[in-house]
Amino acid sequence: MDPEEEERLRILRAYGLDSLQDDPELSAIATFAAKLCEAPVALVSLVEEERQRFLAREGLDQRDTPRDVSFCTHAMMHGGLMQVRDPRSDPRFARNPYVIGEPFVRFYAGQPLLSEEGIALGALCIIDTHERPDGLTEMQRDGLSILAQAVMRRLRSRRHSIAARREHAERETYLRTLADSIPAIAWSADPAGNFDYFNQRMVEFTGEPEDTNGGSFHPEDWKRASAAWRHSLATGETYEIEHRLRRHDGEYRWMISRAVPVRDADGKIVRWFGTAVDIHDLYAASESRDLLAKELSHRIKNIFAVVSGLISLSVRNRPDVKGFGDELIGTIRALGRAHDYVRPAQGKRSGTLNGMLKDLFGPYRKESCPRISIHGDDLAIAPRSATPLALVFHELATNSAKYGALSSEEGTVELTVTDQGETMLLRWVERGGPPPKAKVKEGFGSRLVEMSVTGQLDGWWERRFEPAGLVCDLTVSRAAISR
Repeated sequence: MDPEEEERLRILRAYGLDSLQDDPELSAIATFAAKLCEAPVALVSLVEEERQRFLAREGLDQRDTPRDVSFCTHAMMHGGLMQVRDPRSDPRFARNPYVIGEPFVRFYAGQPLLSEEGIALGALCIIDTHERPDGLTEMQRDGLSILAQAVMRRLRSRRHSIAARREHAERETYLRTLADSIPAIAWSADPAGNFDYFNQRMVEFTGEPEDTNGGSFHPEDWKRASAAWRHSLATGETYEIEHRLRRHDGEYRWMISRAVPVRDADGKIVRWFGTAVDIHDLYAASESRDLLAKELSHRIKNIFAVVSGLISLSVRNRPDVKGFGDELIGTIRALGRAHDYVRPAQGKRSGTLNGMLKDLFGPYRKESCPRISIHGDDLAIAPRSATPLALVFHELATNSAKYGALSSEEGTVELTVTDQGETMLLRWVERGGPPPKAKVKEGFGSRLVEMSVTGQLDGWWERRFEPAGLVCDLTVSRAAISR
């Protein structure tokens, strides 16, 4: 077959002609073409490999004719409206069976039907059994051209629709293949929350082709998961929950499930997509680590107590190092309190900055009145930031008790916490103590504060010895405290 003809037929098949047979819109065009041209027959003819197919017809019962006797085969290649005023005198058609026999064609006019690529597909034609020496009028010629364009718009619409459906089907196949290839369970649901798809992983895991009613959920988790799902459906919020799911062998495994809504241009939820990942091994490992951490924490606290006791016993026999011993014991106790924030006992310690500071400053209370007051903002603190924060403020409080405001009966300290967005400003202001020294020797405590603030809290600090007492500004990263 000629390559050009092969390409033409390929394009022709893209229109899905079977679905356009007797199409109402095309039929209406054929009927109007017959009326416009005052002809008994009008056809929407597409030329295939061995026949011409009439997708729409007026005044003719036949659905097709052989290609080798087709007028439209010639018309579609004409480049414009082709009129055959007397087929009997035209060498191309003089012996045509439809000229010498029924229906005795005596006039033919065909307007080519061209694809978007400019390929000839067939013709919109009218046929008359009477001769027309003058052919069609100008209005009829223009009308036939316009109607042919309408035919092609209808054909293009179907072609694009078929292409879109094919592309959609291909994408859906790709997505399903992708969903089936991932190690996690994947699913989708309609806006009302009805599950309509589970990937192959779900079938392999549960042994059930479908589980739209949650039969594989652990009974203790189903009510909680259902409530969370209903909440997400009602609010549009992301669904996320940990639960147990029964595997095909009967073992319940911990999963983390998450689903997000898909919205249209107006913000309306049109679908939900979700996944469930097996975290059972991580869950078990986490429980083992927590148990080990609690045991380790307990042993470390015991070590703090033993070391403090040994230092106390040693200092009793060495009065000359009592001050150093007391300071060292205070530091060890501060470490112990800070350690409580790294591995807090259940219900024992606060998880906020203010709560931690109140615990640390508890020993400095005077009867029922705290000598160190805390004002301003508060935020949650992460375990990794608790230790450096606790050590910094223990150092400030200890120095104040030895040399600053807390060394005087009437001295007080005011700590103000200010949220500055990305940073937190913690201002330590002492009042009522002895006049500060003009020169302060940098010792281990200062280096401890420097390392904690700049190294672990992503911040910086500044000390000012004003007439009323020490003012210390600590600026730390909000993210470093809370992460």
